Amino acid sequence: MRVTLEPDQLPAAPHAGRTRGSVVSVGVFDGVHLGHVAILETNLARARALDAESTVVTFREHPKTLLLGRAPRTLTTFEHRLALFARHGVEHVVALRFDAALRDTSAESFVNDLLVARLDVRAFVLGFDSKFGRGREGGTEFLRARGFDVEVAPEILLGERTVSSTAIREAVELGDLAIAARMLGRPVSVFARVVHGAHLGRELGFPTANLDLRHELHPPNGVYACRVRRFEPSRGDGPEVLGPCLGEYAAVANIGYRPTVALPSGAGAPIGAGRADAAEPVIEAHLLDFHGDLYGAEVELEFVRRLRDEQRFPGLVELRAAIAADAAAARELLIGSQPRP
Repeated sequence: MRVTLEPDQLPAAPHAGRTRGSVVSVGVFDGVHLGHVAILETNLARARALDAESTVVTFREHPKTLLLGRAPRTLTTFEHRLALFARHGVEHVVALRFDAALRDTSAESFVNDLLVARLDVRAFVLGFDSKFGRGREGGTEFLRARGFDVEVAPEILLGERTVSSTAIREAVELGDLAIAARMLGRPVSVFARVVHGAHLGRELGFPTANLDLRHELHPPNGVYACRVRRFEPSRGDGPEVLGPCLGEYAAVANIGYRPTVALPSGAGAPIGAGRADAAEPVIEAHLLDFHGDLYGAEVELEFVRRLRDEQRFPGLVELRAAIAADAAAARELLIGSQPRP
């Protein structure tokens, strides 16, 4: 999959160095859920029929960051979306920076200056509610009125509710992993980088990977049976693009404030008990049967099942016993499961 981060990296004239043209879909695609998958699959089918390049035009930051001054906590970071696009077979992603200039660009200019002049668009595949351009003036009727070939992917319903990023965020925040997974078409997962922590897990005999989620939404505090996939950063398309999966592991993960302990952090502030002022919970994963160094690694943490609430224990002996029981429960749940492609 090719990734283009700046429009001036694309050919400056129609057909310059191109023989296939593009089938284009436009959107944020947060979560790459079943509604988005319907768009991608329709795009790929249309691209095959036209012998064109399947192309997604998306945004590196959520547009609401600029439009509203704040953005929702995303279901998928930019890196996560790229990985999911690649899994679905997208050939080219154009990832724009949503800044004031792009916000103020008319739909006419957006189509003519980027999609026609630089992507040589031959057809569009849009969602049933897709809009683009200044004031959301662009969409299906706008394009058809200008003679473009436009196919609209179907609306996807779960019961009577439309599958949407907003509905999935609500389910994840409530801890309803089953509903969220049905809307996503895959288990709830987050991408993260492994960072240094307080090394408490190692002292307890259960070394853990501390995860920096980069603003991705996660389920409520508690202990979860998980799968962890480790990825190699790509050196081809840019620093944001991940390479192949290096391995998949069963794991048990804790989300919370580690209330049993109070160890000094790097800044000398307590964690665990006494962390009432903490802005974010700590997220740690113990990989079953893994031995090695994960620091700096890029991983995907997939939530399979919630095992229990986070709780405070009388001491480290009881905490160690609880972690052992959690690891055993995760092993029993995940044993015999096959790695996902």
